[in-house]
Amino acid sequence: MKLSSLTPVPGSIKNRKRVGRGHGSGLGKSAGRGDKGAGQRSGFKRRPWFEGGQMSLARRLPKRGFTNLFKKEFQVVNLDAIDTLGLVTINPQVLAKHGLVRSALKPIKILGDGELKTKLNVTATAFSNSAKEKIEKAGGTATEE
Repeated sequence: MKLSSLTPVPGSIKNRKRVGRGHGSGLGKSAGRGDKGAGQRSGFKRRPWFEGGQMSLARRLPKRGFTNLFKKEFQVVNLDAIDTLGLVTINPQVLAKHGLVRSALKPIKILGDGELKTKLNVTATAFSNSAKEKIEKAGGTATEE
């Protein structure tokens, strides 16, 4: 098979509209653009959010709630994921290196989902109560930085 021998499936290719080619073509005179206004002019770009001058959706909907500027966004890691690493010392750099978090520089919270089979020394920004209990029950330490 050669690239030059390929042909499209019949019916998959449509002829383009040839606009402005006289009255008999069905798209003569104003070429399907209507009469007057920006939409008729060349270079006009109708934006996806434009609603023909109608009050925009963003302005029609009621405002609700607020955004807390001081909210801390945590990257979360569960204990079962940490346990599969098979390491004794866990810190943000180790978690980032093994792909459990995207960045070692952003806050990390350890959650208590799963069971610990080994003694771990974990360093993170925050711990859930259950995670802290499970780490200390297994004989390890949970250090908040």
